[in-house]
Amino acid sequence: MIRVRTRLTADFTVISNSLAQRRGSAVTVGIAAYILSLPDGFPVSIAALCEHFTEGEILISRALRELEAAGYLERRRERLPTGQIRTRTYFFDVPEDTADPDGPPEPPKPPRPRRQPAPEAATATAVRETVDASAQAEVEPLVPLADADPQAVAVLTALRRVDPRLILSQQEAARLAPAVARWLAAGVEAPQIIELLTTSLPGRLRTRPAGILAFRLRETPLPSHPVEHPTVLPFQACDGCDRAFRSAEPGRCRDCRSGNLRAAG
Repeated sequence: MIRVRTRLTADFTVISNSLAQRRGSAVTVGIAAYILSLPDGFPVSIAALCEHFTEGEILISRALRELEAAGYLERRRERLPTGQIRTRTYFFDVPEDTADPDGPPEPPKPPRPRRQPAPEAATATAVRETVDASAQAEVEPLVPLADADPQAVAVLTALRRVDPRLILSQQEAARLAPAVARWLAAGVEAPQIIELLTTSLPGRLRTRPAGILAFRLRETPLPSHPVEHPTVLPFQACDGCDRAFRSAEPGRCRDCRSGNLRAAG
């Protein structure tokens, strides 16, 4: 390879060789380079990255976890004076653990102590993601999937067969199951619920599928009275011709009662 160099004076990003030549996933390196090129305050949520890259949510989530495990990325949850919760993402040119081994440590701060890298070794790019206070104010408790209504869980599991994007984790299915169970108790059948949850979805989901499903289950009004389904009468054997017909009680079929059945032969 022969590299042709051009001296750049604007619109460029400095990336360490340890990051650019990192072994492993090219998606991880590409996302890291993209985040480093962004200005402070630019959103880097999974949904925002999916808008920019052609890779899907699973690959992008895996890349962010790899960068976080390697020390390049850190997410901190901060509570504002208003009581709202904000997630602030820090991205480091060089992982904190390798930025300045001899530098003085930063005073500990919960939930885990961090060491401030030397200014000449690494620059932290703070990228803020504003989140919904009502949804993020407290960490949602774990819901045992075994306690969820099995029929409701089956409905939620079947959604992926209609729309492959509607893949739910066990925790998401357990949290949505009570709302689906209320629909089932109101007399709405499983196929109707599946149609309700999968019809007219946007071409690109900008949030987790569980959030969209929770919104539809919450905002769609329940029937004011149980849904009545037509009664299916059982089969009876005709006393005259032994032919099967549907009736609430044994007796003769319609042809035998009207005399329209001709004798065979």
